[in-house]
Amino acid sequence: MKIYLAGPDVFRPDAAEWAESARALCRHHGFEPLLPLDHAETTAAGIFQANLELIRKAQIVVANLDPFRGPEPDPGTAFELGYAHALGKKVCGYVSRLESSVQRVARAEGREEPLPDVGVATHDRNGLAIENFGLPCNLMLAVPAPIVEGGLEACLQSLRQRPVAPG
Repeated sequence: MKIYLAGPDVFRPDAAEWAESARALCRHHGFEPLLPLDHAETTAAGIFQANLELIRKAQIVVANLDPFRGPEPDPGTAFELGYAHALGKKVCGYVSRLESSVQRVARAEGREEPLPDVGVATHDRNGLAIENFGLPCNLMLAVPAPIVEGGLEACLQSLRQRPVAPG
């Protein structure tokens, strides 16, 4: 089964080494990996089209949903996960630390006051509402994609034990 790995890992200084390790993990768990680094495109439009083609070839999209350049996941990864879901692909995600959006925003802002219960309205330091459903990220990602705590390997193990339903 082909699996596309979405996430900001392509921006790591050791991206090539990470990709080799990720490919080995996928194969170990019985999946054929497809990564954004699998093509040689260098223009924005070329990368965009090549990544969409890889997602179309995959049966599953696994997304690294760790916070990236702020308290939310990488926006490109969010797009890829949404695109895969719209195509009816199986989608799932992983985070290093399983915490709610409210907890993550509060930590990013350095807030120490008690956090409200799930469902109680809360706001960030700019007065903007924070989704408080107890989900580890925005509901548009967390509802269609089961999210596991840990890294890629934890997510792959979860897929083998409990395959996710298609989008």
